Amino acid sequence: MTGLVYYSSVSGNTARLVRSLGMNADRIPVRPAEPMPSPERPFVLICPTFADGAGRGAVPKQVIRFLNRPANRALLQGVIGAGNRNFGATFALSAKVIAAKCNVPVLYRFEMAGTEIDIARIREGLNKFWSAECSTMV
Repeated sequence: MTGLVYYSSVSGNTARLVRSLGMNADRIPVRPAEPMPSPERPFVLICPTFADGAGRGAVPKQVIRFLNRPANRALLQGVIGAGNRNFGATFALSAKVIAAKCNVPVLYRFEMAGTEIDIARIREGLNKFWSAECSTMV
């Protein structure tokens, strides 16, 4: 049982990673006028970071809008963050912010569109995570 929701800007880095995972996923739209996904089962969020040098604005506004819906927040089980290591302390900061605010774990962090190793680790980690989640729901 894998539920993924992700945000990807027009650069498409996160979308490329999600496609490489080969898992069904709902996309949070870039434009506010587009319909927001409404997950019906627990999910993991994959989110890039957009922050200034002080870390402000790390979580994209559309992700904030998505998580401001109590029903969506209630189903969030974990977060995977993306970023650019060139930005030091703000690398994948969105995942840390979301995890702290929503009381869920940061499951993984990757750079840009990820590497083949990242894709394999994320796929394996999600399979283990969902297996563990399913066994605790019985």
